[in-house]
Amino acid sequence: MKKIGILTSGGDCGGLNAVIKGAALMAHSKGLELFVIPNGYAGLYNLIDQECLVRLDQERLDRFDATFAGSEAGHSRVKIKAISNPEKYNRIKAGMKKFELDGLVISGGDDSGSVMVDLNQNGIHCIHAPKTMDLDLQTYSVGGDSTINRITEFVHDLKTTGKTHNRVLVTEVFGRYAGHTAFRSGVAAEADCILIPEIPADWDVVYRHISERFTRRIRQSDVHSGTYTIVVAEGLKNADGSDIVDEAAGVDAFGHKKLAGAGKFTCQEIQKRMKADPAMPLFMKETGMFVEGIYEIPEVREIHPGHLVRCGSSSAYDTNFGFEAGAAAILLLLDGKTGVTVSKVKGRKVEYIESEKAIVQRHVDLEQVALYESLGICFGRVPVEYDPILREVEGVYDRIY
Repeated sequence: MKKIGILTSGGDCGGLNAVIKGAALMAHSKGLELFVIPNGYAGLYNLIDQECLVRLDQERLDRFDATFAGSEAGHSRVKIKAISNPEKYNRIKAGMKKFELDGLVISGGDDSGSVMVDLNQNGIHCIHAPKTMDLDLQTYSVGGDSTINRITEFVHDLKTTGKTHNRVLVTEVFGRYAGHTAFRSGVAAEADCILIPEIPADWDVVYRHISERFTRRIRQSDVHSGTYTIVVAEGLKNADGSDIVDEAAGVDAFGHKKLAGAGKFTCQEIQKRMKADPAMPLFMKETGMFVEGIYEIPEVREIHPGHLVRCGSSSAYDTNFGFEAGAAAILLLLDGKTGVTVSKVKGRKVEYIESEKAIVQRHVDLEQVALYESLGICFGRVPVEYDPILREVEGVYDRIY
């Protein structure tokens, strides 16, 4: 093995440039050459038509920073299996042969990982470096920590405007199927309520929590000032477990329906209950806020940080993990491994698992949720009692994610 290609796919996030640099630097140390395949799987499919590829030598690596979020290699959302061309896999192989590429390092999430599995099954040697800010793979995935830190900062900072206007603030964040980023960022920002796909929301439970905590804060403030913060994952489920989707919209390349707005839906459910609550106008009058016909219930606002949570800079954690994952991917290819996902690097041990197993969705641990319910955070359900198991361990450190 002398030449390797690297591509990144799916959503952008922190840590990807560290994966690219880690792979390139390890390739250099082993006497190999690493080439960027631009624009994700679209670029791979069209490789045969390219005139040249960028070789990641030291001079080219110096042009971008490992701590930059996003990807120097570029992305696209393309499912190779869905391409109608019956010669699609031979076309990709021909492109790789043109540039003498012996294998691929692919960094992506569950959708991108499923394409990587498909390519491997069709005779294309690949190693998967796990990437998804949703943290819903079986391994840690680059991008998760960076996103959690960004969301935490936004939700925390929004409390200043929330307190100024006595608002209930609902911040909608990414997380279609799993609520890891909403969960961890909400906890870190000391959000009052965290709504995740794993727990269908009982809006009466949510409203009881709001009416007690929000009104208490404003009543107890000497200037009648207070806020209540909610972090909601985009994949929030209705109480019956159904998705909140836009049925009029189509589906993407991987068959996902367009989500219809969990933040907006949350605001509507809260406002509906505020208007029907006879105690709310009394509270508004008691705290000097009531103005008939204009200001009869508190304001409930939604915030969409959107792609701001996946851009900018990578966290130190993701930069470290990215370097390790990229370097490990090269070592696995050199050892003849293919169709596997880097799990972690521990000293001299490079751990990996089959990619088919790695991309199986991992959800938020609801027993962990119960711990935070005992600390007073609302998760849209009647709190479950936290009954811990206490055990002593020796010399074991496990990452929080």
